[in-house]
Amino acid sequence: MTMAPDPRDLDLVARHALRMVADGMTLGLGTGRAAEAFIHALGARARAGLRVRVVVTSTRSDELARRLNLDVASLADIDRLDVAFDGADEVTPSLALTKGLGGALLRERVVAFEAERFVVLVTPEKLVDRLATRTPIPVEVVPFANLLVLRLLAELGARPVLRRRPEGGPFVTDNQNWIIDAAFDPLDDPAAVDGQVRKIPGVVDTGIFLDMASLVLVGDGGVVRELRPPRV
Repeated sequence: MTMAPDPRDLDLVARHALRMVADGMTLGLGTGRAAEAFIHALGARARAGLRVRVVVTSTRSDELARRLNLDVASLADIDRLDVAFDGADEVTPSLALTKGLGGALLRERVVAFEAERFVVLVTPEKLVDRLATRTPIPVEVVPFANLLVLRLLAELGARPVLRRRPEGGPFVTDNQNWIIDAAFDPLDDPAAVDGQVRKIPGVVDTGIFLDMASLVLVGDGGVVRELRPPRV
């Protein structure tokens, strides 16, 4: 069972992240608790006069951003993203990430890729030595290939389970795909596992994000730590 983040730490790290936002920027906004804390903080700054445009990664974040009167654009509307802000489900010392428990991993990857900087907001329980330590690895699949992907993930050593909605039936992403949560033993070589999973027909994306984070902000008991990628 995973620990829930402290809302006070989420608010703290969201306010800290706002220091990286300047008037006129175009921002990517993720999905999940940390991202929503940041969207609320950004909305408050916008009400005070900050002018930004935002590209969101899910219907849920879109609804929140519009409710806060943020200027929501699509990727087709913009030339570039200055910074993308999002959470993560796991972060290793090398800033490898597990993402996707919120179900928006594919769009989050696209938005993070398009941004000049990708800033990740977390609380300390998300810090792990190896990916797949505290959460399964989400795998987005086309529904037609569900059984095939489940079988082949098991052959790779995973314990895969189709994600379901609380009311029953498969969880459906905003892309009309399904998600399989693949529990692995902690990964010594996440790049190799990611490559193996991506070779399975019907896999659209995985929750393994490598070499993407520019900065990880960790809100912890009134203090924000800044983690940067190790120098090569």
